[in-house]
Amino acid sequence: MNLISKLFYPITGPIGFIQRNFKTVFFLTILYFILTNNDTQNLETANLQIIELNGPIMVVDEVLEKIENAKANTDIKGVLLKVNSPGGAVAPSVELAYAIKELNEIKPVVAYASGIMASGSYYASIWSNKIIANPGSMIGSIGVIMQSADASELMSKIGIKTQTVKMGKYKESGTPTRQWTKDERAELEKVTQDTYDMFITDVANARKLKKENHEEYADAHIFTSSQAKKVGLIDKVGTIKTAKRELIILTDVKSPIWSRENKMDKFMAKMLNNSIANITTNLNGLMAN
Repeated sequence: MNLISKLFYPITGPIGFIQRNFKTVFFLTILYFILTNNDTQNLETANLQIIELNGPIMVVDEVLEKIENAKANTDIKGVLLKVNSPGGAVAPSVELAYAIKELNEIKPVVAYASGIMASGSYYASIWSNKIIANPGSMIGSIGVIMQSADASELMSKIGIKTQTVKMGKYKESGTPTRQWTKDERAELEKVTQDTYDMFITDVANARKLKKENHEEYADAHIFTSSQAKKVGLIDKVGTIKTAKRELIILTDVKSPIWSRENKMDKFMAKMLNNSIANITTNLNGLMAN
């Protein structure tokens, strides 16, 4: 046993130390982020800012706050919205889109697709001055979906029945406990159609496309960057350097200084957003996805 313990000590030793000294390790991790974030560049006043939109769009309070701060900060002359998101819930996607529209009325905004810019995240980007996509990005999926499981067979097998008291013919629309009625499906389709119409109307207006041609650029089509450029969803295919250069040209900034996000804030926000997304994506709802 002693021999086995010695062989595995390089693995078990550090794990045991972390378990015994969790608070100390956590504190040192925080201290590391703080110290590595304090460099000389932070002493300079930034005039350009990158705002990241990553992962499923469910809770956008932090991104909205950054947009508002950038709008109010007179030192910031332009914003690069860096997007890598498959989309998400309709309401927060629309909230982001109109926040970017308001920001763009004050200072230039360039949206950059670093990986995926689809559905709700594309919606969030449409009012930018320009949309630029990495050559390997996926763009589009302009559509709306509402879905729910039909668990009635499973419930029947395990002996579970639902009991409902409701007022209003459509109050149980979207339930997962049984198959939807014809009227309920029609009600949900009405909502989905109206939301889709709002989506394609805003895309057509923002991108100067013809709404009647929406089947070419919308209809939930997924495009490569070069295909997206052909149908008018983006302006240019390029790298993040291309996007930064476009923003510098739009702002006419002579000596660009990019703001640097606090590493610890970024780390904690990512952890929180991932946790929230994992919970909320399991709930039913109307999705720009």
